[in-house]
Amino acid sequence: MSHKLIAPSLLAADFANLQRDIELINTSEADWFHIDIMDGVFVPNISFGMPVLKAITAHAKKFIDVHLMIVDPDRYIKEFADLGADMLTVHYEACTHLHRSLQSIKQHGMQAGVALNPHTNIELLRDCISDIDMVCLMSVNPGFGGQHFIERTYEKVKQLKALITAENATTKIEIDGGVTNKNAKQLVDVGADVLVAGSYIFKAEHPLDTIVDLKKMINT
Repeated sequence: MSHKLIAPSLLAADFANLQRDIELINTSEADWFHIDIMDGVFVPNISFGMPVLKAITAHAKKFIDVHLMIVDPDRYIKEFADLGADMLTVHYEACTHLHRSLQSIKQHGMQAGVALNPHTNIELLRDCISDIDMVCLMSVNPGFGGQHFIERTYEKVKQLKALITAENATTKIEIDGGVTNKNAKQLVDVGADVLVAGSYIFKAEHPLDTIVDLKKMINT
């Protein structure tokens, strides 16, 4: 069984103490940094832009997982590569030519991820699943942190896992939204590989211990 990963979401960090929270993740048992880029158009919120991402990647010492919740992501692929993204995830719903977007991400030296909104059917990825390094299933409606987990997600993970297996792909499954100790183990049991946790980690009294506990839970 492959090692399951925790990717704390910086959207839930304290923006006034961003460097402190980045160092916290650097020293923690967490595996990745998950960074949401929102444009206020694709989702009803605006988060980090390029200058903040540049500051984050200057301090972050772990794998940088960038999730673009923006329209027309193709315009910025080179820029995100230059800023140090290791994985660049675009939304299926924002890409008219998904295959081209995936090729472009890889040509710029990054791994390519595709995110699906809660209502988007995973069957839509069948034709290009072998070109996708990771599928990010949104388990809340994208745009804001701290939302409640959508229960239907378990079923989607199972369907996606079956699709990946059927197509003989090596695609990872990431879950983004509402992840806590109440659902982490169950998500991994049905096929998830990477869990994004935001508020659950950063709002915890002891974030480092919270990460350790989550890691233990999903890797036993």
